[in-house]
Amino acid sequence: MALNLTTAIPISLLLLFLFVQSPHAVTGDSPSAYDVLQGYNFPVGLLPKGVIKYDLDESTGRFHAYLNDTCSFSLEGSYQLKYKSTISGIISNNRLKDLSGISVKVFFVWLNIVEVIRDDNELEFSVGIASASFPIDNFYECPQCGCGLDCGNGREDNLGRSNAETSKSIMEVLTLRVGLHFCLSTQKWVN
Repeated sequence: MALNLTTAIPISLLLLFLFVQSPHAVTGDSPSAYDVLQGYNFPVGLLPKGVIKYDLDESTGRFHAYLNDTCSFSLEGSYQLKYKSTISGIISNNRLKDLSGISVKVFFVWLNIVEVIRDDNELEFSVGIASASFPIDNFYECPQCGCGLDCGNGREDNLGRSNAETSKSIMEVLTLRVGLHFCLSTQKWVN
């Protein structure tokens, strides 16, 4: 079927109208990775500043978030977090699972954070062998590569603690829980 001029012009105008009406096509206003996190009921501080793009399959929840490079930072100088340049997993409302690309150093061992579950105003982080829960308000601000939450701004949370103090308390609890699990599991072999 050949298009003649009388049918081609209305179709072209219709396509042009639809293209102009699409906010994503003209302005590039697609939601950021941080907006997507909030859409699934998570705070933005689960990702560091600097996510340059992401892919999300909304039917499965499979996602990839991309940073320019690997990102690492210390919390209070003794605890370290590391994000690979690609972070992936499956996201659903209140749950991130099958995570890859995020690790925490506990004692001398790097452990992958494999799951995050939101339960009301708490976030539970799992490293597979142990998990720890923290108040959600500790994650309202994105950490920054290189300096984490202690980038010289001296800001305080709603309890009067500095960002560094809040981060330190989070990592201390996780470290103690993982360390306790290791101690208990090795104790079983001694008996």
